[in-house]
Amino acid sequence: MDARLPVFPLGTVLFPGLVLPLHIFEARYLELMRHLRGLPDGTPREFGVVAIRSGGSASVAARPEPESESGQETQPGVPDQPGVPELVDRRPDGAPVTLHEVGCTAELRQVTELPDGRLDVVTVGRRRFRIARVEEVGTPYLSAEVEWLPEPAGQEQLADLLAPRVLAVFRRYLTLVRDDPEEISEQLPDDPTVLSHLVAATAALTLTDRQRLLATPDTAGRLSAELRLLNREAALLRQVRAVPVPLAELAVPASPN
Repeated sequence: MDARLPVFPLGTVLFPGLVLPLHIFEARYLELMRHLRGLPDGTPREFGVVAIRSGGSASVAARPEPESESGQETQPGVPDQPGVPELVDRRPDGAPVTLHEVGCTAELRQVTELPDGRLDVVTVGRRRFRIARVEEVGTPYLSAEVEWLPEPAGQEQLADLLAPRVLAVFRRYLTLVRDDPEEISEQLPDDPTVLSHLVAATAALTLTDRQRLLATPDTAGRLSAELRLLNREAALLRQVRAVPVPLAELAVPASPN
Protein backbone atom coordinates (compact mmCIF):
# COMPACT_ATOMS: atom_id res chain seq x y z
CA MET A 1 0.00 0.00 0.00
CA ASP A 2 1.34 3.43 -0.96
CA ALA A 3 1.79 6.21 1.58
CA ARG A 4 2.86 9.84 1.66
CA LEU A 5 6.14 10.53 3.42
CA PRO A 6 8.34 13.57 4.08
CA VAL A 7 11.70 12.97 2.40
CA PHE A 8 15.08 14.02 3.76
CA PRO A 9 17.98 13.85 1.24
CA LEU A 10 21.30 13.00 2.89
CA GLY A 11 24.79 11.96 1.86
CA THR A 12 24.33 8.63 3.61
CA VAL A 13 22.35 5.38 3.42
CA LEU A 14 20.18 4.38 6.38
CA PHE A 15 19.22 0.76 7.10
CA PRO A 16 16.39 -0.65 9.26
CA GLY A 17 17.38 -0.97 12.91
CA LEU A 18 20.43 1.29 12.67
CA VAL A 19 20.82 4.48 14.71
CA LEU A 20 21.37 7.75 12.83
CA PRO A 21 22.13 10.88 14.90
CA LEU A 22 21.72 14.15 12.99
CA HIS A 23 22.61 17.79 13.55
CA ILE A 24 19.87 19.80 11.81
CA PHE A 25 20.26 23.44 10.89
CA GLU A 26 18.54 24.13 7.55
CA ALA A 27 15.21 25.96 7.95
CA ARG A 28 13.03 23.59 5.93
CA TYR A 29 14.18 20.55 7.89
CA LEU A 30 13.83 22.34 11.20
CA GLU A 31 10.24 22.85 10.03
CA LEU A 32 9.98 19.11 9.32
CA MET A 33 11.12 18.32 12.86
CA ARG A 34 8.51 20.73 14.25
CA HIS A 35 5.86 18.97 12.19
CA LEU A 36 6.88 15.54 13.45
CA ARG A 37 7.06 16.66 17.08
CA GLY A 38 3.58 18.16 16.78
CA LEU A 39 1.95 14.89 15.70
CA PRO A 40 -0.53 13.32 18.16
CA ASP A 41 0.83 10.82 20.67
CA GLY A 42 0.94 7.33 19.20
CA THR A 43 1.45 8.57 15.64
CA PRO A 44 4.74 7.31 14.11
CA ARG A 45 7.18 10.22 13.83
CA GLU A 46 8.83 8.99 10.63
CA PHE A 47 10.47 10.64 7.65
CA GLY A 48 12.23 9.09 4.69
CA VAL A 49 16.02 9.23 4.39
CA VAL A 50 17.12 9.04 0.76
CA ALA A 51 20.75 9.07 -0.33
CA ILE A 52 21.89 11.82 -2.70
CA ARG A 53 23.06 10.41 -6.02
CA SER A 54 24.67 13.61 -7.30
CA GLY A 55 24.70 17.35 -6.73
CA GLY A 56 24.81 17.15 -2.96
CA SER A 57 28.23 18.54 -2.12
CA ALA A 58 26.75 21.88 -1.06
CA SER A 59 23.26 20.65 -0.14
CA VAL A 60 23.65 20.24 3.60
CA ALA A 61 20.27 20.08 5.29
CA ALA A 62 21.82 18.29 8.24
CA ARG A 63 25.06 16.60 9.21
CA PRO A 64 25.28 13.03 10.48
CA GLU A 65 26.93 13.15 13.86
CA PRO A 66 30.58 11.90 13.92
CA GLU A 67 29.74 8.76 15.88
CA SER A 68 27.30 7.58 13.21
CA GLU A 69 28.69 4.74 11.08
CA SER A 70 26.03 4.71 8.40
CA GLY A 71 28.28 6.02 5.60
CA GLN A 72 29.18 9.61 4.91
CA GLU A 73 30.22 9.79 1.25
CA THR A 74 28.36 12.15 -1.09
CA GLN A 75 29.78 10.76 -4.31
CA PRO A 76 27.65 10.16 -7.39
CA GLY A 77 26.08 6.72 -7.43
CA VAL A 78 24.11 4.63 -9.88
CA PRO A 79 20.37 4.27 -10.45
CA ASP A 80 18.69 1.64 -8.26
CA GLN A 81 17.06 0.21 -11.37
CA PRO A 82 17.87 0.78 -15.05
CA GLY A 83 15.50 3.21 -16.70
CA VAL A 84 14.13 4.71 -13.50
CA PRO A 85 13.47 8.46 -13.95
CA GLU A 86 15.77 10.68 -11.94
CA LEU A 87 14.26 12.06 -8.74
CA VAL A 88 15.30 15.66 -8.23
CA ASP A 89 15.21 17.90 -5.18
CA ARG A 90 16.45 21.50 -5.02
CA ARG A 91 19.08 23.05 -2.79
CA PRO A 92 18.19 26.37 -1.15
CA ASP A 93 20.17 28.10 -3.92
CA GLY A 94 18.02 26.38 -6.57
CA ALA A 95 20.66 23.91 -7.78
CA PRO A 96 19.32 20.41 -8.55
CA VAL A 97 20.05 17.43 -6.31
CA THR A 98 19.47 13.98 -7.79
CA LEU A 99 18.22 11.32 -5.39
CA HIS A 100 18.23 7.56 -5.27
CA GLU A 101 14.92 5.77 -5.63
CA VAL A 102 15.09 3.47 -2.58
CA GLY A 103 15.37 4.79 0.96
CA CYS A 104 14.60 3.91 4.57
CA THR A 105 12.36 5.66 7.05
CA ALA A 106 13.89 7.21 10.16
CA GLU A 107 11.85 7.30 13.36
CA LEU A 108 12.45 10.33 15.55
CA ARG A 109 13.49 9.09 19.00
CA GLN A 110 15.22 12.00 20.76
CA VAL A 111 15.48 15.77 20.20
CA THR A 112 17.89 18.19 21.86
CA GLU A 113 17.25 21.89 21.22
CA LEU A 114 20.32 24.13 20.98
CA PRO A 115 20.36 27.81 22.05
CA ASP A 116 20.62 29.07 18.46
CA GLY A 117 17.58 27.06 17.30
CA ARG A 118 19.41 24.15 15.74
CA LEU A 119 18.57 20.60 16.76
CA ASP A 120 20.50 17.47 17.62
CA VAL A 121 18.25 14.48 16.99
CA VAL A 122 18.56 10.73 17.28
CA THR A 123 16.67 8.58 14.79
CA VAL A 124 16.39 4.84 14.14
CA GLY A 125 15.85 3.23 10.73
CA ARG A 126 12.55 1.37 10.43
CA ARG A 127 11.40 0.26 6.96
CA ARG A 128 12.53 0.41 3.36
CA PHE A 129 10.56 2.15 0.64
CA ARG A 130 10.70 3.06 -3.03
CA ILE A 131 9.71 6.53 -4.18
CA ALA A 132 6.82 6.36 -6.63
CA ARG A 133 6.58 10.10 -7.28
CA VAL A 134 7.59 13.37 -5.70
CA GLU A 135 4.63 15.48 -4.63
CA GLU A 136 3.95 19.19 -4.29
CA VAL A 137 2.13 19.49 -0.97
CA GLY A 138 2.84 23.09 0.03
CA THR A 139 5.58 22.31 2.54
CA PRO A 140 9.13 23.69 2.38
CA TYR A 141 10.57 20.17 2.60
CA LEU A 142 10.28 17.43 -0.01
CA SER A 143 7.37 14.98 0.15
CA ALA A 144 6.79 11.83 -1.88
CA GLU A 145 4.36 9.02 -2.48
CA VAL A 146 6.21 5.85 -1.52
CA GLU A 147 5.77 2.10 -1.87
CA TRP A 148 6.80 0.01 1.13
CA LEU A 149 9.35 -2.75 0.51
CA PRO A 150 8.78 -5.57 2.99
CA GLU A 151 11.07 -8.59 3.04
CA PRO A 152 9.66 -11.07 0.49
CA ALA A 153 9.01 -14.64 1.58
CA GLY A 154 10.58 -17.70 -0.03
CA GLN A 155 14.33 -17.27 0.53
CA GLU A 156 14.46 -17.90 4.29
CA GLN A 157 16.29 -21.23 4.00
CA LEU A 158 19.00 -19.75 1.79
CA ALA A 159 19.35 -16.78 4.12
CA ASP A 160 19.75 -19.13 7.09
CA LEU A 161 22.55 -20.92 5.24
CA LEU A 162 24.33 -17.72 4.22
CA ALA A 163 24.14 -15.94 7.59
CA PRO A 164 26.81 -18.05 9.40
CA ARG A 165 29.19 -17.61 6.46
CA VAL A 166 28.71 -13.85 6.43
CA LEU A 167 29.10 -13.73 10.21
CA ALA A 168 32.41 -15.65 10.03
CA VAL A 169 33.80 -13.45 7.24
CA PHE A 170 32.62 -10.29 9.02
CA ARG A 171 34.40 -11.36 12.23
CA ARG A 172 37.63 -11.81 10.27
CA TYR A 173 37.08 -8.46 8.58
CA LEU A 174 36.66 -6.77 11.98
CA THR A 175 40.06 -8.07 13.11
CA LEU A 176 41.59 -6.04 10.27
CA VAL A 177 39.77 -2.76 10.91
CA ARG A 178 39.09 -2.59 14.66
CA ASP A 179 41.37 -2.12 17.63
CA ASP A 180 39.18 -4.38 19.77
CA PRO A 181 37.18 -6.59 17.35
CA GLU A 182 36.21 -9.06 20.08
CA GLU A 183 34.16 -6.46 21.94
CA ILE A 184 32.13 -5.76 18.80
CA SER A 185 31.90 -9.31 17.47
CA GLU A 186 30.37 -10.54 20.73
CA GLN A 187 27.36 -8.31 20.01
CA LEU A 188 26.74 -9.45 16.42
CA PRO A 189 23.18 -10.70 15.75
CA ASP A 190 22.24 -14.18 14.58
CA ASP A 191 19.06 -13.11 12.78
CA PRO A 192 19.90 -13.10 9.03
CA THR A 193 17.95 -9.93 8.18
CA VAL A 194 19.31 -7.94 11.12
CA LEU A 195 22.82 -9.17 10.32
CA SER A 196 22.49 -8.15 6.66
CA HIS A 197 21.53 -4.60 7.65
CA LEU A 198 24.26 -4.32 10.28
CA VAL A 199 27.01 -5.48 7.92
CA ALA A 200 25.81 -3.13 5.18
CA ALA A 201 25.83 -0.15 7.55
CA THR A 202 29.08 -0.77 9.44
CA ALA A 203 31.52 -2.22 6.90
CA ALA A 204 33.74 0.37 5.19
CA LEU A 205 31.79 0.38 1.92
CA THR A 206 31.16 3.16 -0.55
CA LEU A 207 27.82 4.90 -0.66
CA THR A 208 27.19 3.17 -4.00
CA ASP A 209 27.76 -0.27 -2.45
CA ARG A 210 25.50 0.56 0.47
CA GLN A 211 22.76 1.86 -1.79
CA ARG A 212 22.84 -1.31 -3.86
CA LEU A 213 22.50 -3.38 -0.69
CA LEU A 214 19.56 -1.30 0.52
CA ALA A 215 17.85 -1.74 -2.84
CA THR A 216 18.44 -5.52 -2.89
CA PRO A 217 14.97 -7.07 -2.53
CA ASP A 218 15.63 -9.81 0.02
CA THR A 219 17.92 -10.88 2.86
CA ALA A 220 19.49 -13.76 0.95
CA GLY A 221 20.48 -11.42 -1.89
CA ARG A 222 22.02 -8.92 0.54
CA LEU A 223 23.97 -11.61 2.39
CA SER A 224 25.27 -13.08 -0.87
CA ALA A 225 26.44 -9.64 -2.04
CA GLU A 226 28.01 -8.94 1.35
CA LEU A 227 30.07 -12.11 1.16
CA ARG A 228 31.66 -10.82 -2.03
CA LEU A 229 32.11 -7.28 -0.69
CA LEU A 230 33.64 -8.38 2.62
CA ASN A 231 36.07 -10.73 0.90
CA ARG A 232 37.03 -7.90 -1.47
CA GLU A 233 37.58 -5.42 1.36
CA ALA A 234 39.52 -7.92 3.48
CA ALA A 235 41.80 -8.76 0.55
CA LEU A 236 42.49 -5.07 -0.05
CA LEU A 237 43.25 -4.48 3.63
CA ARG A 238 45.67 -7.42 3.78
CA GLN A 239 47.39 -6.19 0.62
CA VAL A 240 47.84 -2.68 2.02
CA ARG A 241 49.25 -4.00 5.27
CA ALA A 242 51.75 -6.10 3.33
CA VAL A 243 53.19 -3.07 1.52
CA PRO A 244 56.55 -2.19 3.18
CA VAL A 245 55.99 1.61 3.28
CA PRO A 246 54.34 3.82 5.88
CA LEU A 247 50.55 3.88 5.45
CA ALA A 248 50.65 7.70 5.50
CA GLU A 249 52.46 7.62 2.16
CA LEU A 250 49.54 5.72 0.66
CA ALA A 251 46.92 8.22 1.79
CA VAL A 252 44.66 9.76 -0.82
CA PRO A 253 43.80 13.46 -0.46
CA ALA A 254 40.38 13.91 1.10
CA SER A 255 37.46 14.67 -1.19
CA PRO A 256 35.99 18.17 -0.83
CA ASN A 257 32.65 16.40 -0.28
